[in-house]
Amino acid sequence: MEGSRSITESAEWRALAQHHAQIGEVHLRTLFAGDPRRGETMVAEAGEVFLDYSKNRVTGETLRLLLALTQRCNLRRRIDAMFAGEHINVTENRPVLHVALRTPRDRAIIVDGEDVMRKVHAVLDRMKAFAGRVRAGEWTGHTGKSIRNVVNIGIGGSDLGPAMAYEALKDYSDRSMTFRFVSNVDGSDIREATHDLDPAATLFIVSSKTFTTLETLSNAHAAREWLLAELGDDEAVRCHFVAVSTNAEKVAEFGIDPAHMFEFWDWVGGRYSFSSAIGLSLMVAVGPERFDDLLGGMHVMDEHFRTAPFERNLPVVLALLGIWYGNFFGAQTQAILPYSQYLWRLTSYLQQLDMESNGKSVDLEGDPVETATGPVVWGQPGTNGQHAFHQLLHQGTRLIPCDFIGFCRPNHQVGRHQDLLMANLFAQTEALAFGKTPTEVSAEGVGQTLVAHRSFPGNRPTNTILAPALTPSVLGQLVALYEHKIFTQAAVWNINAFDQWGVELGKVLANRIIPELEAADEPSLDHDSSTNALIRRYRAGRNSE
Repeated sequence: MEGSRSITESAEWRALAQHHAQIGEVHLRTLFAGDPRRGETMVAEAGEVFLDYSKNRVTGETLRLLLALTQRCNLRRRIDAMFAGEHINVTENRPVLHVALRTPRDRAIIVDGEDVMRKVHAVLDRMKAFAGRVRAGEWTGHTGKSIRNVVNIGIGGSDLGPAMAYEALKDYSDRSMTFRFVSNVDGSDIREATHDLDPAATLFIVSSKTFTTLETLSNAHAAREWLLAELGDDEAVRCHFVAVSTNAEKVAEFGIDPAHMFEFWDWVGGRYSFSSAIGLSLMVAVGPERFDDLLGGMHVMDEHFRTAPFERNLPVVLALLGIWYGNFFGAQTQAILPYSQYLWRLTSYLQQLDMESNGKSVDLEGDPVETATGPVVWGQPGTNGQHAFHQLLHQGTRLIPCDFIGFCRPNHQVGRHQDLLMANLFAQTEALAFGKTPTEVSAEGVGQTLVAHRSFPGNRPTNTILAPALTPSVLGQLVALYEHKIFTQAAVWNINAFDQWGVELGKVLANRIIPELEAADEPSLDHDSSTNALIRRYRAGRNSE
């Protein structure tokens, strides 16, 4: 049977439910005591990424039963379909080919009779030429000044991806240049991004597939006004704005030369897009060679996902563990905890990647799903989180699986900092797994009234992901790892990870409300009583001192 429309009624799902009833309360202390080599065998590796999943509440039998789900949903067939360019985004009748964006030039991917790789590398070549000119100071503004400031204007994947990757790879960027990212339609965002910049030395990259996105175009017009207030001449727009879009007509209407438009395609979802022309600001920041390294790292993980046996396949293992906790233990969230300050935006990026992809309640056939789907993704870098929310992880009532991400070598050797950082990472996973029993606490001389407060239950599951260092290639491998994990979970749940209809209704209603807020006279309102009252209160408050 292909697909998992009745996954919860399948023999594989029932076997997992029975297995959970048997081992669900078994403590990690017991599992490690019963298998002294567990920490050496429950590991997997791909490229430069090493995964230790031994501190999970699973046995070899658990993994065998979880892997049976991949057969039930015919995961191998689904993977092959994605890489072959089949229209697996069924609600929009599109291929899903972010993997093509990082496929080498000498490969062919035929979609609807056309080799898309020619287009992919044609755009990459144009991006490299442009980035090279900007970085070398050869692209000049309206007054002849070289560009020293780059402001990326986008929203969703057009912002979160390049912004996350820029922060992650900041150490590889041209530090003589300033890079900023604007997404929020709150005017404070564009104001703070531009107020201290020299317009004559500033380039705006406006990223919108249709060039009609409300937030992005509102910010782009504000940037245009800011620029022209200083430079005066409308012709300046051509020197200070480029577009990442597919709508040449709208780009030209804005005043951007269509020759300075970088294309991407409808088979690239926004949250999967920063390896496309959406990553233009990143390429300017780190240079074409390092951008190529990023793409190369993604391709390494793509090939691992496409070819590795599922029992040693990092995305598949992570996906199945997530299903184990979300569907059988009832865990509702997933914490992503990178022990690198450079990855401070990674969790926000993965929030969109996971929650927009798998936040679905109907399956591929349009029927209600019969089990929980995507988790709430959250977290922040260590060790900051240890002094914020780790209390709940250790002694709270909720089960929260955690991914800890660390690196053997720091970007900067500062005293003992890296050893202290990684000691904390290892200590957290150890403490979460094994805890501290009341007997152990009492043996330390703690008074009986405090024993319960100072005991730790442990048995909290974690994955540890290690890499040699945070390089462009490693970042690419990490991003692709989570992309394919999310795809695997969608395959098991039989949902479409590549549409996002849930974001549309709010947009439609906002467009209805905007003229009601801006009307000179009191508008006639026919929303619900709460929305009507809020609009009236806002209008009154806006016009008061």
